[in-house]
Amino acid sequence: KFEIFNLGMKTGDTLKVKGKISDDSDGFSINLGCRVSDLALHFNPRFNESVIVCNSKCSNAWQAEHRDNHLCFSRGSSTKIIIEMLAEKFQVKLSDGHTVQFPNRHCYRTISYMSIRGGFRVTSFKL
Repeated sequence: KFEIFNLGMKTGDTLKVKGKISDDSDGFSINLGCRVSDLALHFNPRFNESVIVCNSKCSNAWQAEHRDNHLCFSRGSSTKIIIEMLAEKFQVKLSDGHTVQFPNRHCYRTISYMSIRGGFRVTSFKL
């Protein structure tokens, strides 16, 4: 688990995450929000379902899932993910050029919390 509690990501900022997906991973998640119980973006590639699930969480309650069937990740590979925070949405650019868009449902202007969980080892990140 990789966690940051004072990220300071603002509207217009871009977060670049590089890492290696473990050989036996079922998936991983990148989470951005104010705290673990309030997430603006939960980005969750799932190998067992061949899908990327995006969601948000408000007061520990998950909201409606957004599913994207463009799974370009593979176990044991290295990858780069670029997340751009805009006023109305998040744009997640994947290593093959595909972009996943997810609305900024909470209208956050600042993101202080970030976590990366599951079978993903961070090799670098840049805000």
